[in-house]
Amino acid sequence: MLVSEYTIPGVHIRDHLVDLPLVWKEPDGASIKVFVREVRDPARRQEKLPILLFLQGGPGGKSPRPVGGGPSWLAEALKHYRVVLLDQRGTGRSTRIESATMSTFADGRAAAEYLGHFRADSIVADCEHIRKTVFDGVRWETLGQSYGGFLTLTYLSQAPEGLAACYVTGGLAGLSATADDVYRRTYPRVAAKNREYYKRYPADLDRIARIAERIAEGDVRLPDGDRLTVRRLQTIGIDFGMATGYENIHWLVDEAFTDPEETRFSDAFLASVMSLTSYDGNPMFAALQESIYGQGKGATGWAAERIRSEFAEFDEGNRPLYLTGEMMYPWMFEDIRSLRPFRDAVEALARYDAFEPLYDPARLASNEIPVAAAIYFDDMYVDAELSLATAREVGNVKTWVTNEFEHDGVRQSPAVFTRLRQMVRDSGGPLG
Repeated sequence: MLVSEYTIPGVHIRDHLVDLPLVWKEPDGASIKVFVREVRDPARRQEKLPILLFLQGGPGGKSPRPVGGGPSWLAEALKHYRVVLLDQRGTGRSTRIESATMSTFADGRAAAEYLGHFRADSIVADCEHIRKTVFDGVRWETLGQSYGGFLTLTYLSQAPEGLAACYVTGGLAGLSATADDVYRRTYPRVAAKNREYYKRYPADLDRIARIAERIAEGDVRLPDGDRLTVRRLQTIGIDFGMATGYENIHWLVDEAFTDPEETRFSDAFLASVMSLTSYDGNPMFAALQESIYGQGKGATGWAAERIRSEFAEFDEGNRPLYLTGEMMYPWMFEDIRSLRPFRDAVEALARYDAFEPLYDPARLASNEIPVAAAIYFDDMYVDAELSLATAREVGNVKTWVTNEFEHDGVRQSPAVFTRLRQMVRDSGGPLG
């Protein structure tokens, strides 16, 4: 259903809200609403351009909101496409899942079962229904950033007939990699980012150590009342994998204290740490993080927490203090206000051992949809070796391996999307 249509500077927008089943195997059961934003160049709003579906990173990330013509890939895409920005189920305006949602369930098992309907297979089914009913069944191209690349592999496994071409940036998942496999590869990459950070900002070795000591000495409270612990401080390292991540953290700790003796934290520092580590805006990112690696038999079992014990450099008492990355730990659902309501659900998810497979290796091996993928050699979040292995196992994939960009390269430069488009066109172009 079209709910609104309007023009803002540089962009014409059509907003749709679609009723869809919560469980696709039970189409007459409970329903949810999924929000779709169609974006066009205002000067070309009447043209019948091809469609590009953007698959957002995550899990639990809503689609970008067009502001000032950005991100960079969007401005480039509007030269050639109608762009579809999907709020994946459970995010943004699509039956959003947040703390209050969890209070409606009798126990953690029921809540976990509900969250299980917000994985990649359901998102792909949503996309196909929207393509057929809102966009006249036209094959569309997709741009999958990070987790959006995981979704792309599921899409190619379940409904390749809906796709004309796929572009993936930092998101070729390991097809058979378990959560344990992923984190055994991730921790060394995060450690390397820490070493590079401290090499760039050597004075931060002592400064972050002093911050950790001050936190350990007393009861430091964030503005929302949560206690700031050293292990929570470590999680700000999730930013290290982005283009400006080192600078973001450096300038954060640069103004940590308000007094020359460095005994009192500044209000700005505490507010920034709260914002970086609270997950108010995207609790599903934390709640579903490990389950995206769950396929078939075997529970994920808090893999990030278990595997961390194999890497002593991340111990909170170690100096220099190493910051962590895209890892979610069980204590976070005790310590962080916005995540506490998810505690029982994520505990049940961590024990669940019968996830539906998200990828079909045989179908992917015979894939004929053109796929161009940017693999960031130094990617902190998605292992390049696993991505290259996947590229070898999926038919019709062309890769561009680069260390010119970090994980958010497609947001930083239009050159990334431009190159991927050209790679597909050089090999015959999107399917008709």
